[in-house]
Amino acid sequence: MRLRNEQDLGFVIRDRRKQLGMDQASLAARAGVSRQWIIEVERGKPRAEVGLILRILRVLDITLLAEEEPVGPSGPEDPTEWINIDIVVDECRKPQEED
Repeated sequence: MRLRNEQDLGFVIRDRRKQLGMDQASLAARAGVSRQWIIEVERGKPRAEVGLILRILRVLDITLLAEEEPVGPSGPEDPTEWINIDIVVDECRKPQEED
């Protein structure tokens, strides 16, 4: 899975924890952090300490792989230029006008 933000990382941590049948308290105890810290990270805490994140990943047996972004355009840098799927769907639902 490609992680693009803190929320993506939180999702991966929460999903893996649940796969392993662990609750937040037991993960916190094994990693040496508080349950509240786990809650915040799973919600996408933006300034979580990297060393603690790596510790959590080790406990959950998650491998982190760093890759360079591919060269070339991968989409608009400005999110306001992204396609709004809701508008596209609404346009497709409008009855077609006959000529």
